[in-house]
Amino acid sequence: MSIDPNRPNSARVYNTLLGGTHNFAVDREVASRMMEIIPDLGDVARANRAVMRRVVRYAVAHGVHQFIDLGSGIPAEGNVHEIAQALDPRARVAYVDHDPTAVLYTRDLLGADPRAIVLQADLCDTESILGDPGLRSLLDLSRPTMILMFAVLHFVPDGPALDAALHRYRKAVAPGSLLALSHFTAGLDPEASSRVADLLSRTGTPLVPRDKRQITALLDGWELVEPGVVHGADWHPDPTDEPLTDRVASQGLVAVGRR
Repeated sequence: MSIDPNRPNSARVYNTLLGGTHNFAVDREVASRMMEIIPDLGDVARANRAVMRRVVRYAVAHGVHQFIDLGSGIPAEGNVHEIAQALDPRARVAYVDHDPTAVLYTRDLLGADPRAIVLQADLCDTESILGDPGLRSLLDLSRPTMILMFAVLHFVPDGPALDAALHRYRKAVAPGSLLALSHFTAGLDPEASSRVADLLSRTGTPLVPRDKRQITALLDGWELVEPGVVHGADWHPDPTDEPLTDRVASQGLVAVGRR
């Protein structure tokens, strides 16, 4: 695995926004410049983790105990396997990320846990992921599975590759499976969001904010779970989660679909 400490990447920048330590000076510089434009991006990142926890709890409560976390990123407090296994020790999780830093830290976190693995792959490389022997031995895709795409699809441009990947994942999982995604959107200040997108693009990381209509289209073929495509704070809210300002809540959209 090759890690370049002189070039920022999305996983380490996101880790910086979460207040993590698995990042380099170049990542912290980008995060700082982003927060000059949208000062509460750290709150946005933490809110995204909070709704991910709610989504995983929803899945387990509805009989789904297998998870594929695409674009899983660098581990932070409350990872998918920790949430799911606290509710059901039988839960199994396959983490997938293309970034070597994320894979190394996830592998270190998991240790010898037989109920979780991590793969290094691009989420659009569905054949490598779904055909991986480790994933196939861990998960039974003939049974309901949750696919998570949290804070990752806004780094994937529209096009045939994304369309084909989304179609392939839907076909690969059993009826009763779930797809959960969160996505950066323009929020209350579209100009600021556009400036953040331009900044990341100049660092070599494309950012594609999408609106509710575009995100609904990504879930084509899935039956939307109520309340549909909404701001994260409005998806099965938990009163124990950190209260959000309107600006923070407006920056992210969340949806869950059922096959």
